[in-house]
This record gives sequence, C-alpha cells and structure tokens, in this order.
Amino acid sequence: MRIALIHYHLRRGGVTSVIMNQAQALIDAGEEVLVIAGEGELGSKKLAIPVAVVEGLRYDRDRESTPESAGAEALADAITGAMNAHWGALADILHVHNPLLRKNAALIPALQILQSRGLKLLLQNHDLAEDFRPNVYARGEEYPANCHYAVINSRDRSFLLRAGLKPEGLHLLPNEVHPISPAPDLCRNRYLYPVRALQRKNIGEALLLSLFIPPGRTVAITLPPTTAKDIGIYRDWMAFARELDLPVEFELGLKTSLEDSYGSALGIITTSVKEGFGFSYLDPWTAGRTVMGRRINYVCRDFESAGIQFDSLYSALNIPMVYISGAILRGKMEHTMMSVYKRFGMDPPRYIIKMMDEDLSSRDVMDFGRLDEKTQGGIIRIMAANRRVFQDIADINPFLRQLANWQPNEDVIQANRQKALEFYGREPILKLLQETYQSVLHTPVAHKITKSILLELYLDPFQISLVGVGND
Repeated sequence: MRIALIHYHLRRGGVTSVIMNQAQALIDAGEEVLVIAGEGELGSKKLAIPVAVVEGLRYDRDRESTPESAGAEALADAITGAMNAHWGALADILHVHNPLLRKNAALIPALQILQSRGLKLLLQNHDLAEDFRPNVYARGEEYPANCHYAVINSRDRSFLLRAGLKPEGLHLLPNEVHPISPAPDLCRNRYLYPVRALQRKNIGEALLLSLFIPPGRTVAITLPPTTAKDIGIYRDWMAFARELDLPVEFELGLKTSLEDSYGSALGIITTSVKEGFGFSYLDPWTAGRTVMGRRINYVCRDFESAGIQFDSLYSALNIPMVYISGAILRGKMEHTMMSVYKRFGMDPPRYIIKMMDEDLSSRDVMDFGRLDEKTQGGIIRIMAANRRVFQDIADINPFLRQLANWQPNEDVIQANRQKALEFYGREPILKLLQETYQSVLHTPVAHKITKSILLELYLDPFQISLVGVGND
C-alpha cells in the first residue's frame, strides 16, 4: 500500500512527532510511505523516511501570496507531482494532518481537487478551529465531504458525529507513546512540568502549587514558548516568580536532558487547561513517575477506559469569589466570548451572555484555571502575603495540603505503565492505523460536517478559560 502523509511542515513539535512515528511504524511493517511537507526534513534522514518538500504546503505567512483558486490547483498538482516523482504512481491513501486549521488557504480546496481526481482522503485532526481558535477557522468554506476523517480523542469524535459525520467514516486514532528512561540514582526533588510554556499550559497555576511544596523542592518547567504572545506572558511569570522568590525553575530543559529531568522528578505535574491527545497524562507512567495536577476530563476519560488510574489529579482549583472582583471577571469573560464569536464571523446569541452572567452571579467559587493571568497573579500574591487567605484556599482544595507529604504509589505506577504500553505502544497503534486504512480503501462514505453545529458544540460558555482561548 502506498501512503502519503501530508502536513504543512516538519518543524519540531507534537504533530511532527506523530507523523514521523506513523511513517516509521508503517515502513517497518512493509508499507510504502512518503511524507510530503511544506518545509523541513526533521529526523527523516536519520530515520530513513522519504520526504518530499512541496513549498505550496507552507503556512500562508511563510509563502508568497497567490490567488486561492490558482494556488489550490497548483498545490494539488504539486502534491501529485511529488508522488509521481517518488513512486511513478499516486498514493492509495492521502493521510493529511490538521487540514481543517486554515493555516494555508489553498489546502482545503486542493484536497477537494485531489478527491475529485479519485484520490482517497483520510483527514486526521489533532486540533479543531471551532475549539476557541477563530484565527485559523475556514470562514465561508465547506470542509471536504464524503471522505474519511480521524480524531485523537473521544470528545472530538462525539462532536463530529453530532455535526454530521457517520461512524463508519470517522476514526479514533490515538497517538503512539514511547517509553521514557529516566536517569537513575538522581536526587528526586522536583515536581517536573515537562512542557513548552504556552499560555494554555496555565503556568500561573504551577506557580500557585509551588506555594505548597516542602522546603528543598522545586516546580521545574522545562521549555520556553516560541511565539511572541506566549513569550510575553511567560516572561511576566518569570519576573513574578523572582519577585515573590517562589521555588520555581524555568527552562530546565535547555540545560538538562529529558532523561535527567525525569530522573530528578518526584512526580510529573500538569496544569494545562486544554490538550488534544494528552501525552502529559501518559508519558510519565512509562518513566515510572506519577502524573499529578489538573485533570482534563475529556482526555482522561479515554485513558481511564484503557484501565489507567489517576489518583493524584484534581478537577478544579477553586478560589472563593471574595478574593476576585466578580464584576471585572464577568466583564472579561463576556468580552472574550463576544470577541471569539465576532472573530468567527458571528454575533453571539443573546442567551449565551445571559447564561454566562447568571452562572457567574450565582458562584461562590471560581476555578483558578478559568481566570486571566492578571487575576491569577493577584491571587498568588495575596496567598503568599496573607496566611489567612492561604489557609482558606487550602481548606477548600484539600489536595493542596497533601502536596507537603505526597509520595508516589509504586503499585499504581507499575500498573499504569503496563496499560499505557499495552494500549498506546507501537504495536496496538500500528494495528489500529492499518485497520483505518482498510476502511478508507474499502468503505465509501456519504457525509459532511455541518460547521455551525460544530461551533455550537465547542463554544460552551461554561467551559471558557481566559488562558485557554486560542489566538493563533
């Protein structure tokens, strides 16, 4: 079987890792694979993965502007040209990663052109623009119909089914997990947050957790962000941590290997408010470390169905409203929700703002992860300065007090490591991928996505987080 794996680029990151893992697994299984990308050959030579560079696949911001119709036709021709140059034939399947994020205006129409030429499409979505990411939303453009789709979590699958896709044409394709081998015999005195510190990773909450850890230990964040917006927020948190003398290390991963970082970790924390697949909930078990911190229900439910136990997570970090200006917070949330709708090209329904207002007015507490950075910083500052406030917040969040004496449960770690590899290791994920390809080849589908329904499902006013709204 000839398989073309297609993406905008091969820059270092999560989607690139998934593509390379899929390509290597398929090659090892005897399939013919070509990775087609707009730029970069990260790891391809070392891994002996064939890569064709089609510059028309690059992000719009990185390529010369062309009329969309001409760009789409040219892009479709360039993709077929890359396949013909490599195989002397076209692929049996075009497996396209994240095509619905409008980072290249020519891609969706190019895929529709390729489909009209008889090529079979599998469109795998790691993220969806409807999930509070209006800047990459394909306004006024229908998504490809009558082709197969894939997602990486059950929530996205449920939403796409409700938006019009049929079960036989929508596949759940989890990512492959690779075991991590921590360096042995190191002093384990860190709560490690192995993450690139994007805004949605909710760095302020990691700083709040540092108020409760025992003396001599630190919260350690591994990597800085790379975008201007995220860098500004990140630097503010660095300065804030220095000002309050918090036991927090930044950029550990720039000077310490992943193996050494894990080796020095007592546990692995996550405070993220939004994830696609959720490697942060699986990887630590493979390294013999516990995952602790914020639970994202739609991610964890998938892993729990595979038998993985999460005994050190909390669903919310509740802050009494007496420490928050309700009027200011309400204004920020309503403004953000209205802005999101307008950026999607719509006016927010009146009932949305009414629902938000009623919800916020009736609250005694608010989850820290839904607050903006300024409000989060104010809460941490008052907790650090006022023992009564510190104790009040600890009393309604018992897990905070448990951090002082927390110890990992080795039985849970070993059981979870086994389950993580059993369900998400190379062999089971490859098997699922090959079964999906057989469906793409042999099961025709007649369906389409109703985008308005999808937007309504994702834009839940009760779930909006001011640190989790995309601003690509």
